[in-house]
Amino acid sequence: MKKNLAILINSFGSGGAERVVSILLRELKEFNITLVLLERDIFYDIPKDVEVIYLSNSNINRSGVKKLLMLPIFAFKYKKILKDKNIKISLSFLTRSNYVNIIAKFFGSKAKTIISERSYFSFVYGDKNLNSFINKKLVSLYRFANIATANSKGSALDLERNYKIKNIKVIYNPIDIEKINALKSEKIDLLKKRFTLITIGRLVKEKNHSLIIDAIKDIDVDLWIIGDGELKYELEEKIKSLSIEDRVFLLGREENPYKFLDKADAFVFASNYEGFPNVLIEALACKLPVISTDCLSGPREILAPNTEYKNLEDIEVAEYGVLTPVGNLNSLKKAINLIKNNAKLREEYISKSYKRLEPLTIKNITKEWNKLLKES
Repeated sequence: MKKNLAILINSFGSGGAERVVSILLRELKEFNITLVLLERDIFYDIPKDVEVIYLSNSNINRSGVKKLLMLPIFAFKYKKILKDKNIKISLSFLTRSNYVNIIAKFFGSKAKTIISERSYFSFVYGDKNLNSFINKKLVSLYRFANIATANSKGSALDLERNYKIKNIKVIYNPIDIEKINALKSEKIDLLKKRFTLITIGRLVKEKNHSLIIDAIKDIDVDLWIIGDGELKYELEEKIKSLSIEDRVFLLGREENPYKFLDKADAFVFASNYEGFPNVLIEALACKLPVISTDCLSGPREILAPNTEYKNLEDIEVAEYGVLTPVGNLNSLKKAINLIKNNAKLREEYISKSYKRLEPLTIKNITKEWNKLLKES
């Protein structure tokens, strides 16, 4: 008999955690799944046999403090859903949903509580403001989960060392190679004129698109940026001020980013911090050479999986891509020029890309989730 499983997440927008959940909804066939969302925002398809329940009809753009104040209300509602649906296992993704999942236990939930942290917590909440202060206190709730998971070794170590969360299971994000191959051949309404770099990510400070724009200013390449966010206007103004509107293109949020990845020549990523960046493995799936900052955490685990984190001072030509120091403009320029001008290196990376993805296939990652859920 199938166990009843609830998956709780902030929303079902276009982020990396949401993409992972969309895969699990489809692949965890041994469970009756109820998807519970804190807010109404749906980007990914939901299987017809999965019931969707919303805990609010709110706008997802509430302030951080207001979101935190809603936690006990959401938790009380969620506890009632778990009881009414006879849910045996409650799996949550992303920090706020993890809080709700655990607080529901304090309201009487009997479901096994499994949480999944998707970010490097110390960096996400590293600012000296009220929101960060409260989250650094609330993260202690993670100790009350039956099982804690993280999507990278770096994130797990951060939780263990800085917040005393014990026995964290690392399960990497899966890559849907079949879906990517089916979608990447679609045509794009964009003329490719020269060697083209592509990057994908929300237009927010931590993704540091501005650094990439500065880096390509004096290099004969085009740059495609897929993503939307609060810095859109600021980036548009920067592109105009540098007079490179004919080479840098803000493409917005794309339902099928793979058709653009397929047409580009290399992927570049400048994040200041990450959890486990899906876009890097998606770029590898589209057989692109990858340049990434060596931020905590994720990129090194993907591009140089057999090495320990280093405080880079220059670029590192790693096994599956080129790593650069975080925020270092000259190093990023050097890496871009290296990939642009070295066809042999590009071909070497392209030839090895699928080898790196084998442990991250949907089949292998779903096995790990199934094992974890069955043992809980």
